Amino acid sequence: MRVPGDKSVSHRTLILGALAPGESLVEGLLESADVHSTRSCLTRLGARIERLGQGKYRVNGFESGPEEPREVLDCGNSGTTVRLLMGLVAAHPISCVFAGDASLSERPMERVVRPLSEAGATFLGRAGSTRLPLAVRGGNLRPLDHRTPVASAQVKSCLLLAALNSTGTWRVTEPAATRDHTERMLEGAGVVLWRDGSTVELTGPQRPRPLSVTVVGDISSAAFFIAAGLLAADDGLALQGVSLNPSRTGFLDAVKAMGGSLEIVEGEPVSGEPQGRLVVRRSQLTGTTIGGSLVPRLIDEIPILAVLAATARGRTVIRDAAELRAKECDRIKATVEALDLLGAKVQEQADGLIIDGVTELVGAEVASRDDHRIAMSMAIAGLAARGTTTIARTGCVDISYPSFWTDLARVAPDALHRDEDSLA
Repeated sequence: MRVPGDKSVSHRTLILGALAPGESLVEGLLESADVHSTRSCLTRLGARIERLGQGKYRVNGFESGPEEPREVLDCGNSGTTVRLLMGLVAAHPISCVFAGDASLSERPMERVVRPLSEAGATFLGRAGSTRLPLAVRGGNLRPLDHRTPVASAQVKSCLLLAALNSTGTWRVTEPAATRDHTERMLEGAGVVLWRDGSTVELTGPQRPRPLSVTVVGDISSAAFFIAAGLLAADDGLALQGVSLNPSRTGFLDAVKAMGGSLEIVEGEPVSGEPQGRLVVRRSQLTGTTIGGSLVPRLIDEIPILAVLAATARGRTVIRDAAELRAKECDRIKATVEALDLLGAKVQEQADGLIIDGVTELVGAEVASRDDHRIAMSMAIAGLAARGTTTIARTGCVDISYPSFWTDLARVAPDALHRDEDSLA
């Protein structure tokens, strides 16, 4: 099977295509709610984005820079959209207002507002200009040397996009290296930057050249089917064209550390991104410890990793993951509460979870918290549980993986029953 295009790469492809003069072409773009938010906002800023077919798009970039939008930039549920576009807007002499849904309006924006303000952008909004809706006034920004308080690819990418239209050198240093899709794509578009471990420098102004990109499969989406294979696939489950970017493969490292049967066959890179074929088989897993620099490489996969840990032998400790509390919901609390209802032995920690494996999960009614990764993780847990597991409000999977239920039905055709916005 193939999973849809990578969400992170899809966002960044549209943004860099909008910044480049002329025409960029994209194939395999993820057509999800979050990526639609980025497309909609870029259109309001003056880019022309045309759908040519399933996952295939033409992007005609800004003529001389983004236009001042007449309407609010509605980012929906997408933290990537708002944080990256704040960096883009801040480096141009325009004003705009960013807004989002109820969940996004409670997520922290100080991590991008502070460095952009230090460089000369102006912000006005609620909660001391740290929550949406936020008004932004951009302009000529000063050079910046910023150490991020948390390891966040969104913050890093925001500042690199601002640096593109600024004069002078911007340096971003993170506490641990994060996904590097932005750096790879900038380099592929002819932008000169310097990277060393968790530090990246870019001297502006520079304008990326047009792109021709094929988006690789999203490893975060593949993680759910890797887990399904580990829990139930006696005959094996193969996944084609999955991203193998080293900054994103922490989940694969964790699975191997737990003793999972996982074969990785690397293929030729696609549009600068490593990719390949994964084959996974049912395995008896053992507990492990997850923390430190591994966490940014699997931060989105921790809920599904917790599902695997719940049925593994022994104890799994996940730490240094407090960032999960600032996602679409508090993913630490949501994961603990859902797994507890399914009979798992799980303890909530300030920055993670402690999970003692059990021999069997038991079906129950669990909440998605309107979080796509919680909904999909609990669906996989339900496959492994005895009895019926009901998940309420499952439409949220459209944020990152609209075809998830269809794909899961192919893997487990007799296991699913959907009733409007719930699953059993």
